[in-house]
Amino acid sequence: MMNTALKTDPVAKSAPSTTPRIASIDIFRGITMAVMIFVNALDGVHGLPWWTHHARANVDLMTYVDMVFPFFLFAVGLSLPLAVERRLQRDQSQSALWLHIVVRSGSLVVLGLILANAEKVNRTLTGVSGDLWGLLGLFGAALFLLDYSPWKHLQRYSRTLQIIGLIAIALLYTIFRRTTHSASTAWIDFSYPEILGLIGFAYLSVAILYVPTRRWRWAPGLWFILLVALCALSTDRMALIHVRLPLYVWPFGNGSSSCIVMAGVLVANIFRATSSGITAPKAILSALLFGFVAFAAGWMLIPLGISKIRATPTWSLWSIAAAAILFALLYWICDVNQWQRWAAPVRPAGSNTLTTYLLPDVWDFLFGALGLTFWDAHFDAGWPGLFQTVIFTCLMLALAGGLTKAKIRLQL
Repeated sequence: MMNTALKTDPVAKSAPSTTPRIASIDIFRGITMAVMIFVNALDGVHGLPWWTHHARANVDLMTYVDMVFPFFLFAVGLSLPLAVERRLQRDQSQSALWLHIVVRSGSLVVLGLILANAEKVNRTLTGVSGDLWGLLGLFGAALFLLDYSPWKHLQRYSRTLQIIGLIAIALLYTIFRRTTHSASTAWIDFSYPEILGLIGFAYLSVAILYVPTRRWRWAPGLWFILLVALCALSTDRMALIHVRLPLYVWPFGNGSSSCIVMAGVLVANIFRATSSGITAPKAILSALLFGFVAFAAGWMLIPLGISKIRATPTWSLWSIAAAAILFALLYWICDVNQWQRWAAPVRPAGSNTLTTYLLPDVWDFLFGALGLTFWDAHFDAGWPGLFQTVIFTCLMLALAGGLTKAKIRLQL
């Protein structure tokens, strides 16, 4: 999407798509990426108001920071119907489509585990520092995920380079060792696959529901309602359904992430209908109405709590409401009125999302491996920390723009 289902699949030149690209999807993702980079960097800055960080698990509250991950998930859903349609235009094989879905989901989980475990590396047992281990892991992933099509001199070696990348990741996983709280030695910690892994599982779960029923226009709405119900019924304050299975077995979790992705699918289908007779104003109004209904439903479910960490239905629905309303406005601005130049700073991040997502981690791993900690040690509080965060965000967006212009793109 993230593009991880963070972007739609490119169309082969030999099979032109009948589905026009929706500029507002890239811009929506780009804005989400910019805010993500900003809030992640801001997380290490002290002395700022409470609403600049995630709300704690023991309070019924959500901040704008708590909505960044749901916006990612919503973007996954926006891209999914277009990605499936375009892939089937290139190859109508269902088995090839499902192989692509599984590989995409698995790749996101593998990447997420690299990011989540780098800080847990025991240097003595593993032989390398956590920063170097993470940096090498991302380099191996880059060899496997790089789009080689713009590089004619590399295309003949692309398969070899991808195999080298996979071998590098396998070796890094093999040598990994960490020390547990009980002072014992352990391998990779699978308990939290980081945001990328969570996106991978949510994408897989929605694909399982959407792909077989994609020809039925009512299906995404039904699946959305059922997933919201699952989330409500499995929330701690109700707990009529106990979901104890790990995501590797039950990728739906408690339904919160999956319902957000499915909401993106539902909104995407509203705007896809403009190509079959429904006018853009009606589509925009429908998306706005959906957003207001989601907000009202979240309001009614407030007794079950408001929390990102507890993944409550109100958090999910209010995030969906905000995402649907923002996307409807962006569609009116960027696709209907064609006002797109203002989005130039963030648009590369939306079209080259996976690359942009990993840039801050590459930066941190590289500087950590080199032992360069000046900025983190001297600009980690108050206004100086905020200023550093803004500069860092602009730098990452500029790097994303430069890499996109140079046709360096990681894609799933």
